[in-house]
Amino acid sequence: MSVIEQSFTVKFEYKTYFTKEVFSPENEIFRNVIAQDGSKGRRKLFFVIDEGVAQTHSALIPQIKAYINKNNELLELRGEPFIVEGGEAAKNDINLVNQILQAVNDYAICRHSYIIAIGGGAILDMVGFAAAIAHRGVKHIRIPTTVLSQNDSGVGVKNGINTFGKKNFTGTFRPPQAVINDTNFLVTLSERDWRSGISEAIKVALIKDKDFLEQIIADMPLLNQRDIQAMNRLIYRCAEMHIQHIAGKDPFEMGSSRPLDFGHWSAHKLEQLTHHDVKHGEAVAIGIALDTTYSFLIGLIGEEDWKKVIHLIKSLGFALYHPALSLTEDNHHLIIKGLQEFREHLGGELTIMLLERLGKGIEVHQIDNYVMVEAIGKLCELNK
Repeated sequence: MSVIEQSFTVKFEYKTYFTKEVFSPENEIFRNVIAQDGSKGRRKLFFVIDEGVAQTHSALIPQIKAYINKNNELLELRGEPFIVEGGEAAKNDINLVNQILQAVNDYAICRHSYIIAIGGGAILDMVGFAAAIAHRGVKHIRIPTTVLSQNDSGVGVKNGINTFGKKNFTGTFRPPQAVINDTNFLVTLSERDWRSGISEAIKVALIKDKDFLEQIIADMPLLNQRDIQAMNRLIYRCAEMHIQHIAGKDPFEMGSSRPLDFGHWSAHKLEQLTHHDVKHGEAVAIGIALDTTYSFLIGLIGEEDWKKVIHLIKSLGFALYHPALSLTEDNHHLIIKGLQEFREHLGGELTIMLLERLGKGIEVHQIDNYVMVEAIGKLCELNK
């Protein structure tokens, strides 16, 4: 037997910027990101923009065109920006990916060109996936426009779409060239979208940083009043912790451990069961409440800590329960199927993050379905 063994390392590096009015003539962040990429000549740009963002910020596309014209020695706009429906619908429609691939072909977008995604997490996921498979990888820049995407999904390395009725079933791990968080996009968010992304901050604080959890609790009145400084504090720390985790030992999730998905096994299933009427952040808040309650019921955390988490989630305006949690088929709760789907998505053994204490998560490999149903019942009562 003969064997040729190969081993190599690929270094990925990207920055997350925090700014205001990214396409104002004086703001050079976007230009500098591209100027410093090591390529030569003018870079071709193709933009994909969330329809809701384009409608709310009607000056955005003219601003982009003026910015590119001002920097036309470096930047070249190819085609009109592609405006697509935002939200989970973007990840459910494979035709949108195909249309982006068509644009890459039609506008001669090459591996030294850029696809720029402006929108919420679903748009960023879908566009990132299209960029990753075009020419085996076209550079892309993410400009997240929601709390959820600025503090979590937009700063990571994952891209994907939903297929076979399963969230993120088809996707890639490919980092962006850069992430640019623009505060201006947050002030026009709906109440639901403003609140929704806070759940991811609660999640990471609960499993990693009690001090951050206490900061969220202290800032709760300000967050409810839509104080932009309090939100910027939350987004920065949450994004920082997500980025630190990604830089750890398993950025492409080769193993079965995914601690940053605390509360997510049920959240993903709840989104599916409600046909995405429940937003991702809202589902995560319920998932956090559920797994925190389960942690309490099996004796991992005490009643005082459990009540503290439940009070925080409720006080921020999240629901603790949705009727879809109690849907059954053949006397089995449909939400419990999320455990098996979560295991399949990760591969290997079931690995679920629970709470050992506030600020410290613990991984378990078994869930007692009867206790989980009891936890659902408790949330139903508390939600009344």
